[in-house]
Amino acid sequence: MMKKILTGTMLFLLGYSAIAQQTKWTLIKDRIVSPWAEKVNPSAPLPEYPRPQLVRENNWKNLNGLWEYAIIPKDQQHPADYQGKILVPFAAESALSGVGKTVGKDSVLWYKNTITLPASASNKELLLHFGAVDWQTEVFVNGKSAGKHEGGFDPFTFNITSLLKKGNKQEIKVRVWDPTDQGPQPRGKQVKKPESIWYTPVTGIWQTVWLEAVPKSYILSTRQTPDIDAHHISVSAVVQNHRPGDQLKITVLDGTDIIAEEKIAVNSTAVIPVKNEKLWSPEKPFLYDLKIALLRNGKPVDEIKSYFAMRKISMGQDASGIQRMLLNNHFVFQYGPLDQGWWPDGLYTAPTEEAMIYDIDELKKMGFNMIRKHIKVEPARYYNYCDRVGILLWQDMPSGDLGNGWENNPGVLDRATDKNRTAESEGYYRKEWDAIMTSLYNFPSIVVWVPFNEAWGQFKTVEITEWTMKKDPSRLVNSASGGNFYTTGHIVDLHNYPHPAMPRPDLFGRKQIVVLGEFGGLALPVEGHTWQQKNNWGYQSFKNAGDLFNKYATFAKRIEELIPLGLSAAVYTQTTDVEGEINGFMTYDRKVIKMPVNELKRVNDRLYLIPAP
Repeated sequence: MMKKILTGTMLFLLGYSAIAQQTKWTLIKDRIVSPWAEKVNPSAPLPEYPRPQLVRENNWKNLNGLWEYAIIPKDQQHPADYQGKILVPFAAESALSGVGKTVGKDSVLWYKNTITLPASASNKELLLHFGAVDWQTEVFVNGKSAGKHEGGFDPFTFNITSLLKKGNKQEIKVRVWDPTDQGPQPRGKQVKKPESIWYTPVTGIWQTVWLEAVPKSYILSTRQTPDIDAHHISVSAVVQNHRPGDQLKITVLDGTDIIAEEKIAVNSTAVIPVKNEKLWSPEKPFLYDLKIALLRNGKPVDEIKSYFAMRKISMGQDASGIQRMLLNNHFVFQYGPLDQGWWPDGLYTAPTEEAMIYDIDELKKMGFNMIRKHIKVEPARYYNYCDRVGILLWQDMPSGDLGNGWENNPGVLDRATDKNRTAESEGYYRKEWDAIMTSLYNFPSIVVWVPFNEAWGQFKTVEITEWTMKKDPSRLVNSASGGNFYTTGHIVDLHNYPHPAMPRPDLFGRKQIVVLGEFGGLALPVEGHTWQQKNNWGYQSFKNAGDLFNKYATFAKRIEELIPLGLSAAVYTQTTDVEGEINGFMTYDRKVIKMPVNELKRVNDRLYLIPAP
């Protein structure tokens, strides 16, 4: 499937704007960069098909590349002129953008590009897709507004068909405003003045921009929910501009073998038996292919390809009465790193697909079966790769609007307070969390939603948690990783640095799963591979790799002792160094792995052999 997608990609890239091919672009090298920075092709950065859960193979065109940009005062209507070229989809502050400038709350960032429509767009509806833009966006096509969007982590689309002019050449402009930490919107770890655990602002387009030509009636989205106990998959689709009598034909495939096929009315749900199902797990991440066709008078009007996995995540008591995290009805200890997904050259955006894959592959080699995606959302291809190689994912909601009190110990009445957010702030949170969960729903690797982290903007905790559980009953919900603590959600989650610890199972484990949501943070600076020369830090520092690994091994041994007592999962901080933090398994530029991979795998693999009572 993926080979065909790439072929279609290359065909459409042949028609890419001549401007992008002829203009010189320069990588900014004032700090460290990853090995993949030099491999970025400014004529076609990140050319891969961006939406692997809903694929139309040939009717699309990647618009990544060199666009014109301008940074102007927020109160100015339009740029008088443009200041140079920016490489999309890298944020203006990043080295790979070629700009490397902070925009800030008092300015806006404008993009401009003239595109050539693909031949396949003739007599079709033309959709303009954005993977993610941070934060407030308005898009103009040939001088007219196509629409507005607020949200820095969710994809959005505008139908621009009515705004096209005669001929193949069309002008697209994008206006972006982002107040970073000076506004109430979700913004993750971005701050105006980076320090400690807070990082460089990310402004503007940071995921793929692309065009798609679709028929007048087309499949807008799908929803796939497996049930391994009932041995079926539920499938539904939202269809745009459907007509009475239209049907959906849903085909389930195991490779090239059709194992089930069903026709249903549009706006209904198919419940399709999957007999003798192959279960998805980190050891055997089997994926079924899925085809969905929109039929009119028995003939296909539109068709998309997707996939799904037969897997279940749930909670259940062990023989001691302690709640455990279950995968496919069996206890599987989940262990992985806190993964923030930052890059020294691309900030939020990996330089290439190869770079993105490298992080995941190295973690698998180290013996991890889980990743906690921390305070950030990744492009769809990241989740698709985790689906294919078998990584369990915990997905955080990016935080914002901080300022409330944090009590990091469960069962203590002291410093904890819910944030009293404004209606505007609540609205931004609810809208974006809903959009994120909707856009990521079909990825089977995601097994846990995390609405809040360490009281960062935590508000109306019980209400938000129960809303999250209701929206997606098929996954577990970790209400507030690291506190503040409530008896809501499936999980009680302690953060403890540097050594491993856990909430007492006899006090907390009868109703909730007990996990260690963060620990570790062992630091080792590697000369020539740090983001900054001073003020680098970790929770405990070491001078050489041997001492670092020995301490890590003692932590792994302690986790071995905690698992039989009731610990279901643990998260080590972290995959890579990030800016001033030097507590990663790898340096920020990914050029040095600080501990021997084989030894990490040896001590980590022992954790999966320990059974629950």
